[in-house]
Amino acid sequence: MNGRRRNDCRVWLLAGGLIVTSCVQPEIKTTVAPSRLVYPKSEQVPFEETLHGVKVADPYRWLEDDNAPKTKAWVQEQNKVTYAHLEGIAERKGIRQRIERLWNYERYGIPFRQGSNYFFTKNDGLQNQSVLYVADSPQGSAKVLLDPNKLSSDGTVALSGYSVSEDGRHLAYGTSSSGSDWQEWHVRDVKSGRDLSDRLQWVKFSGASWNKEGSGFYYSRYDAPKSGERLKGANYFQKLYFHRLGTAQSVDTLIYHRPDQKEWGFGGNVTEDGRYLIISIWQGTDTRNRVYYLDLQAKAAKPVELLNDFDADYSFIANDGPVFYFQTDLNAPRSRVIAIDTAKPARADWREIIPQSEMTLRGVSLINDRFIANYMVHARSTVRVFGLDGKWVRDVALPGIGSAGGFGGRRGDTNTYYSFTSFNMPGTIYSHEMATGRSTLFRQPKLAFDPAQFVTRQVQYKGKDGALIPMFIVHKRGLALDGRNPTVLYSYGGFNISLMPSFSPANLVWMEMGGVYAMPNLRGGGEYGEDWHKAGMKLKKQTVFDDFIAAAEWLQANLYTRPDKLAISGGSNGGLLVGACMTQRPELFGAALPAVGVMDMLRFHKFTIGWAWKSEYGSAENPDEFKALHAYSPLHNLRAGTRYPATLVTTGDHDDRVVPAHSFKFAAALQAAHAGEAPVLIRIETKAGHGAGKPTAKVIDEAADKWAFLVKALDMQPTPFPAAQ
Repeated sequence: MNGRRRNDCRVWLLAGGLIVTSCVQPEIKTTVAPSRLVYPKSEQVPFEETLHGVKVADPYRWLEDDNAPKTKAWVQEQNKVTYAHLEGIAERKGIRQRIERLWNYERYGIPFRQGSNYFFTKNDGLQNQSVLYVADSPQGSAKVLLDPNKLSSDGTVALSGYSVSEDGRHLAYGTSSSGSDWQEWHVRDVKSGRDLSDRLQWVKFSGASWNKEGSGFYYSRYDAPKSGERLKGANYFQKLYFHRLGTAQSVDTLIYHRPDQKEWGFGGNVTEDGRYLIISIWQGTDTRNRVYYLDLQAKAAKPVELLNDFDADYSFIANDGPVFYFQTDLNAPRSRVIAIDTAKPARADWREIIPQSEMTLRGVSLINDRFIANYMVHARSTVRVFGLDGKWVRDVALPGIGSAGGFGGRRGDTNTYYSFTSFNMPGTIYSHEMATGRSTLFRQPKLAFDPAQFVTRQVQYKGKDGALIPMFIVHKRGLALDGRNPTVLYSYGGFNISLMPSFSPANLVWMEMGGVYAMPNLRGGGEYGEDWHKAGMKLKKQTVFDDFIAAAEWLQANLYTRPDKLAISGGSNGGLLVGACMTQRPELFGAALPAVGVMDMLRFHKFTIGWAWKSEYGSAENPDEFKALHAYSPLHNLRAGTRYPATLVTTGDHDDRVVPAHSFKFAAALQAAHAGEAPVLIRIETKAGHGAGKPTAKVIDEAADKWAFLVKALDMQPTPFPAAQ
């Protein structure tokens, strides 16, 4: 044990962690901002470094230390100011009540069969976490297999992943606490509902895949982080292991790792026939990957490097013995299906099964000896069925314009299940017969609202360079195009992620209040394949912001709204989007809602998994990429004396994906630079992370606070909510 001084505290370091004693809390001084809100004073500690000949100041770097008493005191004072402002908004209580009322409906997950059992999730409505059930038939009586709500008193322990053994006897499941990406895995006996002794720690970015015999499963993990680094230390050197039931994690078999490649990560999946372990090797968030395989029936077999050129995305679909089927974007930016005979793996022997089409292929499964291909056309779902020879069989008749997902199952299954949703239709589950192509309703949620009262329109507008960008616009029927409608413009624009129609009770409440919800499909996403993605990456990232700004200008030119009535919203990479656009065009927006955003583009790669985003953003270590990053980094483009839009920054104190320091530093700098009267605040959720697994109660609270903030910021006169039913 040793001690040292830090931030006016005597800090004692023990083997088990960090203990602070004799601590004098730092004085938090305040200053009166022009908005007449009293913001906590964020101390500016002089710090400057030179990057590629450019001097870069970072006076709020001390906020990166989330364990420091000074940072914790800053968080408390910021929340105090923020919640005082929110509590003063009269409409806040009613908004929360209405969101909660609409949220209170049964939500089912897509069922799947394993062994003789069927498994599915269900949320009664306001449960903080969905519950996992098991039944002996799709319509049979079900029993609770795992209720995450009983794992904590406040719903902050979530079920982060699960996998059922081939015979349906055992459930491997992972849990995460307070929104962290770290998972702890356990094994439960399905029949008795009791946990076995197995306990696996330091698992992250991994699922579990059982071997054919059900004696154990494959998973990936990292070494235990250093003390104090659990939520911010960089994650390198992932390893792929096999865990045998009933044994300690310390004796797990190391299947594959690369000490010479610290950035490589591994996903291990056993083929349905149990013969092969498919090892997908990822490197950061690059869509390209490598694929190796291990013959599980061969003694002393070593992984075979099947696809090792890192030249495209290869997603394993299924196999016919040694013939592997892959979805790939190799020479096909909108993706296709190929077959590789591992006995003759030369590229000249590869066969194309389903060629690239004008549509973007999102995913493929093999059910009943037929490929089910889920396509996207202008950000809407189309699903097609093909034979093993690649010949078209039929299209799946979907209920309307929206998003379809699911279509999982086993090779011999005669039916599959899928979910369909749209902006005014909650996720509804259908059973699909493979022989006839007939879909029947399986589970349909019931909500107290009339979907016919809402209208969805899809338009195309021109980006700055003339490219056509699609955008969904949703609102109540009878909207007057008078330029005065409160509007939320939401998007993402990155990492090949596609935004498609989906249902949200919170968004429904916004529209009930008289608001417009607009969602453009910016470049950087995957709506039109890898070319669309690449058009918004690295040195071309400004294109994404230009597309978003053009959407705002189109909405105003077409009299949906005007600057003082327009709010922009986005999370994670979308938080960066909001931060960049509000600093580039502050006069164009009345409010901004950047959530868990990447705001410091010069240091994002220093924390947790941030290094993985270099393939998307570039890196400040590269001179050309530094120039581009520095030009749009939200933190570094705030200008003193500027009137910024009303801003509510949101983050979580346990976010170990985009560490909260991004939001802390941006909020501090924004409050110092802001010269307007609009409030610029930060809302820091405790025991919450990047978003996954967040308890329902916290989700509702945050949504209500955002809408309440906009009611005041956009000077709304909300339409009264329908009477309770």
